[in-house]
Amino acid sequence: MQAARGRIVAIGGNEDKGAMPTAEADELKMPSRFFDQGILKRIHDELYGPGTRIEVITTATHFPREVGQVYLEAFLRLGCDNVGILPIQQPEDTGRQDYLERIRKADGIMFSGGDQSRLPQILLGSEVLHIIKSRYEQEEKFLVSGTSAGAMALSHIMINGSLERDPLLKGTVALAEGLGLLEQIIIDTHFVNRRRIPRLIEAVAATPSHIGIGLGEDTGILIKQNSCIETIGSGLVIIIDGRRAQKNNYPQIDPGQALCVENLILHVLPKGQAYNILTGEFM
Repeated sequence: MQAARGRIVAIGGNEDKGAMPTAEADELKMPSRFFDQGILKRIHDELYGPGTRIEVITTATHFPREVGQVYLEAFLRLGCDNVGILPIQQPEDTGRQDYLERIRKADGIMFSGGDQSRLPQILLGSEVLHIIKSRYEQEEKFLVSGTSAGAMALSHIMINGSLERDPLLKGTVALAEGLGLLEQIIIDTHFVNRRRIPRLIEAVAATPSHIGIGLGEDTGILIKQNSCIETIGSGLVIIIDGRRAQKNNYPQIDPGQALCVENLILHVLPKGQAYNILTGEFM
């Protein structure tokens, strides 16, 4: 399969938006660190700067108006005043011609955080997703980004939820079909802060042809050609690769039994470090 020409930025959540926290919901929190050097600035720069048109799709969140306003203000602080909000909340919204035209004209789109299950539930099979996928596959200057739930849903297979108890027992993690822009990658978010290594290990054991990518908060990856990733933001990216596992009992055991996986490979990537997904090597 030919590599996609576009780019993806997947973010672990709570990216710096240039202001202090003012709300309870994760997708509304706004920590301030080095905003003018952060992830949203990198998205803006990747989209060729002034005049860039960004559409923020707030399907995943139950607070579409509030979340949309957060991103309008954050990009405005970066000098980008050409930002729109697409509150696609129901399947019937995906057929609105004005929304479709805006996606066709945008330089980039961003999926907000919230509940990742809402994204495939509403967007799979829609013209909205068809346009986004086609542009991502064919246009070098088109960028797709997602934060938190919006990042997790970018893959063909996504983590749909997990039980907090009994980690590393089969059945603790629920997998589901995602939006399908990324192949052979499973993304987890808020990774270090919420201690999610066990659930990414199970996800990789369940799909050993995939690699697991854990994104810390205010941390992301820039993906080019569905193969090269670069860490951006202030934290760390964890990669769990089970493609060389010599023993994996996941297919044979029953739910509730302990996992046994031999030769999992783990990498830690700080800001600026690049990694080739296909070869499994640092670049």
